[in-house]
Amino acid sequence: MTRPAVARRLGEVALGMALSAPITLARPLPYRWRIAVTGWLTARIVAPLAGYDRRVRDNLAHVWPDLPEAEIRHLMRAVPDQAGRSMAELHSPTSFKARAAAARVHGPGLDHLRDARMRDRPVVFVTGHLGSFNAARLAMIAQGFDLGSFYRPMHNRWFNRRYVAAMAALSEPIFEQGRRGMRQMLTHLGRSGAVLILTDVRAQDGVPLDFLGKPALSPLTAAKLALKFGALLVPVWGIRGETGLDFEILVEAPVQPDDPVSMMQVVNDRLARQVRARPDQWFWVHRRWHDGSGPLEKSAPRDVTTQARP
Repeated sequence: MTRPAVARRLGEVALGMALSAPITLARPLPYRWRIAVTGWLTARIVAPLAGYDRRVRDNLAHVWPDLPEAEIRHLMRAVPDQAGRSMAELHSPTSFKARAAAARVHGPGLDHLRDARMRDRPVVFVTGHLGSFNAARLAMIAQGFDLGSFYRPMHNRWFNRRYVAAMAALSEPIFEQGRRGMRQMLTHLGRSGAVLILTDVRAQDGVPLDFLGKPALSPLTAAKLALKFGALLVPVWGIRGETGLDFEILVEAPVQPDDPVSMMQVVNDRLARQVRARPDQWFWVHRRWHDGSGPLEKSAPRDVTTQARP
């Protein structure tokens, strides 16, 4: 291994250890304090060092330019606090599973899910980095679904290995983004299984659909899978309660079958409604709107917001 490669590898490990530090430091504490302390350390130490504060501010300026400064500063702390809590929960599987199992599950989609389960109909759940998608994931397993989770590996390999192990400790199967993971997920759905897909990350091969009033590259995979397998496409949100430890699980009505672009625009719109209602629970750190006018320009040079509407 060359010297520059060694330096990059050491830098990657150092960054991974820094990201894991709040979880490691808080691990000896009782669950209630462990979650709160990890959130606090992530918000006050990791976020400023990693540049998360700046990303939150930049994203808010892009979609909510008139937001008062006091609210911006509140979100610059609340958003990484939320992320830290989620990571601490992921690494506390026994206690977290108990909390998720106790969550109230409600919404207009529940009857549709019960019917799908009785008929062995596959379900594609869509969610986002709002509250705790892992709480939603565990709640749907508790509802009786053979649920597999589709995930995008993190760039930091050191941190990703630990993240994947923690995801698997919560539930399996899990499917890594890529050809192998896609094959596994197709097989799972073909057996009348269910999958959970996070749709609120920038997809380089996606299409620019409206999200919070601005075009954002959005994946069409979930809608295409639902159409291919005759599956329900159901948005589900794990909303964090006022205690910071408990959840309610909102199951929305299935998205009606249509073309994939229109279906995913509905998903974006429903997530946007949740984000507007509780902005401190959404992960404003992602580069969600980066290059949002890209792929569609080559094939269909027209207004993407109008084109994408159902």
